[in-house]
Amino acid sequence: MLDDAVHFLADGLECPDWRRLGQHLPYDWIEEAVVCTHAVSIRQRRLPAEQVVWLIIALALYRHKSIGEVLDDLGLALPDAQAPFVSKSAAAQARQRLGAEPLQWLFERSAQAWCEQDRRAYVFKGLQLFAMDGTTLRTHDTADNRVHFGAQNYAGDTVAGYPQVRGVTLTALPTHLIRNAAFGPYASNEMVYAKELVPHIPADSLTIFDKGFLAAEILCAVTTGAENRHFLIPAKSNTKWEVIEGEEHDAIVRMRVSPQARVKCPALPEFWEARAITVVDQQARKRILLTSLRDRRRYRAADMAACYERRWGIETSYRELKQTMLGTAFTLRSKTVEGVYQEIWGTLTAYNLIRLEIAKAALVAKCEPSEVSFIRAFHLIQFELHWAGVTRSYGKLPASMKHLRERLVTLLNEERPGRKFDRAVKGRPRKYAARVLKKSP
Repeated sequence: MLDDAVHFLADGLECPDWRRLGQHLPYDWIEEAVVCTHAVSIRQRRLPAEQVVWLIIALALYRHKSIGEVLDDLGLALPDAQAPFVSKSAAAQARQRLGAEPLQWLFERSAQAWCEQDRRAYVFKGLQLFAMDGTTLRTHDTADNRVHFGAQNYAGDTVAGYPQVRGVTLTALPTHLIRNAAFGPYASNEMVYAKELVPHIPADSLTIFDKGFLAAEILCAVTTGAENRHFLIPAKSNTKWEVIEGEEHDAIVRMRVSPQARVKCPALPEFWEARAITVVDQQARKRILLTSLRDRRRYRAADMAACYERRWGIETSYRELKQTMLGTAFTLRSKTVEGVYQEIWGTLTAYNLIRLEIAKAALVAKCEPSEVSFIRAFHLIQFELHWAGVTRSYGKLPASMKHLRERLVTLLNEERPGRKFDRAVKGRPRKYAARVLKKSP
């Protein structure tokens, strides 16, 4: 009897249609991504290119499930009475046919649109706040991955046990939406990827950098590339300048561009100027911030210090991406170079989907998006998307999304009490025996 009831329910369900989730990620975008990158499926397949795009995004949302489980649970494959299930090899071949370019196109198209949607609600004195920083991801230790991505070198003529991907992201600080990203081999310096992202910084914005990005080539490109585009970055301890005007704690300074930098980039001027602001944090530590915002009355020193404190939001986004979404499984699923790029672009799109929904809920609750718990919102969205993939009534999607946002409003982070115990330096635990890889001669 139970078996008959299950078959009756299965036959009554219609084929899931992921276009119902097109409120934020329209199906037209996915079709355009496939067409523009020449990844259209010629044959009629159970996993056409459009469905594979959704599969890559879903794999990032359901890291704890295998590719077969995601296909079955969300009903991503087109129905076929003779073959109700898709084999693992067929899914792998579908991913190989698709490649990484459609996922990259879709991420860039969606990220730009989503960052522009509610930007007026999250501006700082008319400027959008962004942060740029780098991170790494670990891949499977295959010969192709090690040759292409490389790995970290240690002292003692050894290298890391796993290849690594190095990347840099441009992240909107109020919403944690990733505006753009650049990544590739570990051997490439973060400055290389940062130069790729500078042209994508929009006008009327303030980008906050870590001091490792203090270079005239990057900062001058920020201010000259678009209208009303500015930077904020801490000075290094050995940074030298000449005071042109102003007071000791808030002055306009001039710095010389090194001859080596001018050889690499002849367009750089001999000198470049910035505003140097001296601030003291709660631990009585002195820091000098350099910025291109020269108006002292509109952009006070305290405002600049508060903006720089928000830079840590990008570190929080990396933690959410790597620990929460990837489930602390630092090694990516894919074992091929093309698959790694494809997976990363899909993961960034999935992360932005979650962050966009959190930002929409924060507007309803009239709070900051950072006040909504990312972990609980992530789990709730997993649950909602699962039922959106199997529900029969297509018209219930608007009500489902409304319920989702109402539920997200109740997930505000609770204020935690202050630290009761001082930090203590503890000894490192002993490591297990590990394989040591020698550098190639």
